[in-house]
Amino acid sequence: MGRRTILWGAFIVIHAVVAWLGWIMPNQPMGDVYLVYEPWSNQALSGAGIVGITSPWVYPQLALVPMVLAHGFSWVGGYVVGWALLAIGCNALAFWMLVGGARSRGRVRAAWFWLGSILLLGPVGLYRIDAITIPLAIAGCLWLVGRPWLGSMLLAAGAWIKVWPVALLAAAVIAVRRRMAVAGGALVISALTLIAIAAAGGIAHAFGFIGDQTGRGLQLEAPVSALYLWRAVLGVDGSFIYYDPDILTFQVAGPNVDVVIAVMTPLLIAGLVLIAVVGAVKAWRGATFATLFVPLSLSLVAVFIVLNKVGSPQYLTWIAVPLVIGLVLDRRRWAAPAALGLVLAGLTQIVYPITYGGLLQAEAGPAFVLTVRNVLLVVLLVWALVRLARVRTRAPRARLARTR
Repeated sequence: MGRRTILWGAFIVIHAVVAWLGWIMPNQPMGDVYLVYEPWSNQALSGAGIVGITSPWVYPQLALVPMVLAHGFSWVGGYVVGWALLAIGCNALAFWMLVGGARSRGRVRAAWFWLGSILLLGPVGLYRIDAITIPLAIAGCLWLVGRPWLGSMLLAAGAWIKVWPVALLAAAVIAVRRRMAVAGGALVISALTLIAIAAAGGIAHAFGFIGDQTGRGLQLEAPVSALYLWRAVLGVDGSFIYYDPDILTFQVAGPNVDVVIAVMTPLLIAGLVLIAVVGAVKAWRGATFATLFVPLSLSLVAVFIVLNKVGSPQYLTWIAVPLVIGLVLDRRRWAAPAALGLVLAGLTQIVYPITYGGLLQAEAGPAFVLTVRNVLLVVLLVWALVRLARVRTRAPRARLARTR
């Protein structure tokens, strides 16, 4: 039996298991699908209003597209099954691109890593809108060098579904030699999306998702929430966990929490800009795509999670993308952070959905697991930053001399 057959067999088994776990695990790991995606899409299909067009929305407007498309598979067993089939189908297309003929050891190892991360993260990675952006991002990154226009268009489409692929786009603009092609592809998708939004009469809400995110509180699972979480665990007066019905998440409260909320978004932006500047300097000094793109993209994605006041468990799907590309380009150098990525995925599934009920009750055990997960996230970020700082470059003078 060939490696390709084994990989595809594992793909089918792992996705079937993860899809099934969504039905039997506690704390509603499929909740977003039937609580919000299905009602939003039904509302649009029935003519009762389109989120992001006739009203503000937490997501960019293209996020509604897969929510509507899932209805096309709902005849199999309802909307939740339709969503799972759509997400698995998208993964299959990206997996086919990644594996190819299974002749490359780097691609084979990357494929096994991706399957492992899907299994260890569990159903939250499948039953969330992020599940659609991951295969788009992997395919886009794989095409950045050979087909930069197409690669950037896929990344931009992902960003108009869930914002995070913007980090990959920024890394691509910096690291890919054909920068104008990368920027052009992203601009084409963005322009077409905005034209469609304007034609539908929703231009006033075109960027409403940005304001919605900046106005949020500290989500329970975010690294920055650790102090308030442990105050709640220890029963310190004034600190507690509460449910925000407007954005359907659990958040933390405590002393000076409004100050922390106000600081986090500027801090996140500053972190992203600083990392991008470091990457730009490396590119200007001659760093190649093969050495620069992965540490730069991983740094940007990791800081997007670590400094984010929103810490949803599905965010851990994001780190799989730069790690997959890292294993494709240099499987030995990226083996250690990929292993850490698998540990992070496993710990995240323990937090949600397995022990999430206890976490909401401020129990010490789940809080400890979450804290360890978040500390390891910081470790991964530091590793990526160190790797970015060590990217080899050529001196500007040498470059100038060669161009004369």
